Amino acid sequence: MEKQITSNIKLGLFVIIGLLILVFSLYMIGRNKSFFGSNFEIKARFKNVNGLMRGNNVRFSGIQAGTVKDIDIINDTTIEVVLLIDKKTKDYIHKNSIASIGSEGLMGNKIINILPNPVPAPAIEEGDMLLTHKELNVDDMLETLDKTNNNVAIISEDLISTVKRFNNSAVIWGLLEDTAVSENIKSSLQNIHQASSNLNNMSAELNTAVHNISQGKGLLGVLMEDPETANDLKNAIKQINDVSHSANAIAAKLNNLVSATDTNINNGKGVITTLMKDTAIVQQLQNSLNNIEKGTAAFNEDMEALKHNFLLRGYFRKQAKKNKK
Repeated sequence: MEKQITSNIKLGLFVIIGLLILVFSLYMIGRNKSFFGSNFEIKARFKNVNGLMRGNNVRFSGIQAGTVKDIDIINDTTIEVVLLIDKKTKDYIHKNSIASIGSEGLMGNKIINILPNPVPAPAIEEGDMLLTHKELNVDDMLETLDKTNNNVAIISEDLISTVKRFNNSAVIWGLLEDTAVSENIKSSLQNIHQASSNLNNMSAELNTAVHNISQGKGLLGVLMEDPETANDLKNAIKQINDVSHSANAIAAKLNNLVSATDTNINNGKGVITTLMKDTAIVQQLQNSLNNIEKGTAAFNEDMEALKHNFLLRGYFRKQAKKNKK
C-alpha cells in the first residue's frame, strides 16, 4: 500500500514538473527567447506597419533571421518595431541594410524583410536603427486597381458612344461604300510610291555622278583633278578678261570720238562735218556705231554671265580681290 502511494506521488511530481517545463517553454517561445542560441535587438521605424504583429517573422535576404519582439507607437506618424535577431546573422547584416514590411505570399502573414545594401558599411550592433523602405501592399494594389477599373469603365463608355456615333453617321458609311474614294486613295498611294521610286533613282544617279567626279571622270572630274587643264582654263579666262578690258577701252575711245564729232558738227568744223552733210554717209556711220555698241553690250553681258558661272566664279572673285589690293 505504501509502495502504491509512493509511486503515485512520484508520478504526480513527474507530471507537475513536466507541465511546468511545458508552460515555461511556451512562455519562452511567446517571449521570442531561444533555448540554444543568443539573440540581439535592433529597431526599425515605419509610418504604417500594415497589420504587422508581435511574433511575426524577420527574414534577411529570404532567410529566417528572427522575429518581431515589440511594436511601439512613437507619435501619430511613427511606429517603432523592435526586432529580435539571431546572432548567427549579425556579421551579415550591416548598418545601412534596408528593412521593409512584406507578406508571406499574396494574402499571408506580415513579415519584416531585411535586404543588404550594395554600399559597404560596418556590421550592425545591438540597438541600431535600420533604414526602412515602403513596399507596395495589397491595399495599395487594390486601390490602384479600383482607380484603373473606374478609368476603364469611363473609357468603355466613351468608346461605346463613339461606336454608336460612327454607326449612325451616314457620311462615314457613304465614304466607306463609295468606290471612287477607294480608287482615289489607291491612286494617291501609287503616286506616292512612284515619287519615292523616282527620288531613290535620282539619289542613286547623284551618288554615281559624285563618285565619277571624285574619280576624275567627265568634264568636271577632269577640271577638278587635272592641274594642267585647270591652269589652261585659268589662262583662257584671263585672256577673255583682257579682251573684255580692251573692248571697254575701245568703246570708251569711240564714245570720246563720237562726242568730239558731235562738237565739231555743232560748230560746223572738220572733215566729218562735211561728211555729215551727206545723209547717206551719216546713216551708214550711225548704223555702224549702233552695231558697235550692241556688240560691246552683248560682250559685256557674256562676260558677266561667265563671272556668275559656277566653274569660273572662284577665279573672278580672286581677280576682284587682287584688283582691290
